[in-house]
Parts: sequence; structure tokens; C-alpha cells
Amino acid sequence: MSLIIYAIPVFFALIFLELWFDHKRRNVTYSFNDAINSLNLGVMSQVTGIAYKTVQFSFYLLVFQYLAPLSLGVDSPWMWLFAFVAYDFCYYWYHRMSHEINVLWASHLVHHQSEEYNLTTALRQTSGSFFAFVFYLPLALIGIEPYVLLTVASLNLIYQFWVHTRHIDRMPRWYEALFVTPSNHRVHHAQNPIYINKNHGGVFIIWDRLFGTFQAELREEPVIFGVTKPLASWNPLWANIEMYWSLTRDAWCTRRWQDKLGIWFRPTGWRPVDARQRFPSKAKDPYQQVKFDTPLTGRQKAYAFFQHLTLVAIALYFLLTSASLSTVGIFTGSGIIIFCLFCLGCYQEQSRHYVWLEAVKNVLLAVTAVWVLPFASQVYALLWLLLASTLLLRGMQQRQAQCAGTTQHE
Repeated sequence: MSLIIYAIPVFFALIFLELWFDHKRRNVTYSFNDAINSLNLGVMSQVTGIAYKTVQFSFYLLVFQYLAPLSLGVDSPWMWLFAFVAYDFCYYWYHRMSHEINVLWASHLVHHQSEEYNLTTALRQTSGSFFAFVFYLPLALIGIEPYVLLTVASLNLIYQFWVHTRHIDRMPRWYEALFVTPSNHRVHHAQNPIYINKNHGGVFIIWDRLFGTFQAELREEPVIFGVTKPLASWNPLWANIEMYWSLTRDAWCTRRWQDKLGIWFRPTGWRPVDARQRFPSKAKDPYQQVKFDTPLTGRQKAYAFFQHLTLVAIALYFLLTSASLSTVGIFTGSGIIIFCLFCLGCYQEQSRHYVWLEAVKNVLLAVTAVWVLPFASQVYALLWLLLASTLLLRGMQQRQAQCAGTTQHE
């Protein structure tokens, strides 16, 4: 069974604990826009996953039912331990290939775009992991039950949450040698040349040690987080399609058919010569990093946070009730949530049309709530719309006053 939904409250509790540690130790490991963006991407991943992960799981189920010579059952503790380790072994190869093949990197890139490193980064997941299931089909062939696969996959992902922190330096040496820890996972998120494409394990670091992809965190080489071609956006839709768009553009404009097809499966970063000449791109020097951000006033941050909490609540309700929804209901609900997340990203960027987008989004949410919720809850939906509109207007007024003060000062 999937345990991720039930772990979400624990995740948020630990995020608030990490923020308290930040305050206590006077560290700055969080950026408001970056954290909200990472969490929004996590919400989008869970919402879109309802559709495509069901299709992927169906492939696993078919292989298990018709090709597996036997079932390992669900009763033996040793079977569960074996399944947990075997899943992580498959995860290692999927994760490693996601850093080495263009089309897989296009999906996995989302998790690495953040220029910060904290527990919200762990929840920053892709909405387009279309080929991951292929790497786990061998588990079906050796007889691991679908129920067991879902459970150990959830446990594997839950383990990976806590290693996304800068507040834990080093673990005991024996633990660092066997398991993924914050120290060796910080290496994995680095863009320093010495650290790139290292430490791919999910739970066990032994795979990296066995297959030559391990790199210890070095005191003399502080980790620089992010990717060499920064996203520079808070738009969760663009975060998911940026690399796919680049690959599609290069495949379209290159002349050779071998390159049109081959670009998707070539090593990460490979581009046809003619595409590179037509659309030159230059990776930025990680040692000259200037983190992307959009200045927001206090009231604008309050509005963005209020909207984010609203969308988290809506997404949780959607996920918990999705089993009773029709296919049309699932796609409609997913579409509404994705549109709202897109609007919030535009608001964080203070893009040109963010006011109109927010107005449409707020009305859409209120109308949907009145339509879906029982009568007693409709009053709360309308009160929510009033509060959201008030916060939006107050934020705009504060921004205008701030801009006016800056102009007068100049």
C-alpha cells in the first residue's frame, strides 16, 4: 500500500522543526519562494501521479500475473527485507540512468532545480516520470507481489525525506558506509564538477561504492546546490516541461534523422551540432552562483502562503477521495489543481497578468467548492473567497506603496 499520503503531516511537522533549527542556529537554509515552489511541485507530482502511476502499475501487474514463475508471498519477514533491498537496487539504476540519459534527466531534473537544500527539497518531485516502471519490472519477474512493491516503494521514498537537510553533518562511520545520509546526499544535489552524477542510492549507499559512483563530501569543497543551467522560474509547469521543450526543439531543428531520434537517448547534455549552433546555451559557472529570487512584500508572502495551504488541503482531499471518482472527475480535479498551482507560480514571479490569473483562480475555487461541498460548507467557501481577495488587494497596495516610496527616494 502507498504510505506517502499518510506521511505528509509528519513531513510538514519536520519542516517546521527544521525552520525552528534555522532560527535557533541563525542559519539560512530556506528561501520563501524556493520552499513554496518545491512544495507546489510536490503537490503537483502527487496529483498527476494518480493517472500515470495507475497505468505504470498495471504493466507491473500484468508481468507479475502472466510471466512470473512463482509468488514470493507476503508473510515472510525475510521476503519483505529482500523486497526492500531489491527495490533499492533497481532504484539505484533508475536514478543513475536518470542522470546519464537525456529523456530520463528531463523528468528527474525537477528534483535538482532548487538552489537551496532543505526538507522541502525532498518533496520537490517530478510530474513526468513516465519510464521509471521499466526498471522495476524485474521485481515482478522474480515474484514480488504488487502489494509488496507499493509498500517498499513508499518506505524507500519516506526514508529519503530526512536526508535533505544541512543541519546534520556526519553520521557514525559504519552508517555512512552502508546507508544514504545527509552528507552523501548533499553531494548528489551539488553542481560542483567533482560531485556531479555521484551517490545515486535511495536507502543504501553500498550500490554507489560497488559500482564506482560514490563521492564523499569534502570539507575543502563546500557544496553548491542546483543545476548548471538554472531554471530561474517559480512556474511549476515550466519546471516540468523545460527540458522536454529543449529536447523537442533540438530534435525538430536538427537535420539528421539519427539525431532527431538519438538525442532522447544520448548522454545527458548531448546536443546535435547544428542545434547547438542555432540555439547556443552556456552553462553558468557554479562558483559564481547568483540565486534566483523575486522580492515579495510581507503581505504578498502571507497571501502566497495562504494560497499554498489552501491548495495543499484541496490536494489532500482530492487524493483521499480519488478512489471514488470517475475518470472524468480525476482529470477535472487534477486540471483545476494544476491550473491553481500555475497561477500561484505566476503570482510568486509577479508576472504581467498575475492579478487576473489570481482573480480567475479564486473564483474558480469558490465555485468548485460550492458545487462539490455540502450546503453547510458553502458559507466557508465564500468567506474564503472574501479573505483571499482581501489579502490579494492588500498585497498589491503594499507593493504599490513600496514602489512609490522607492521612486520618491530616487
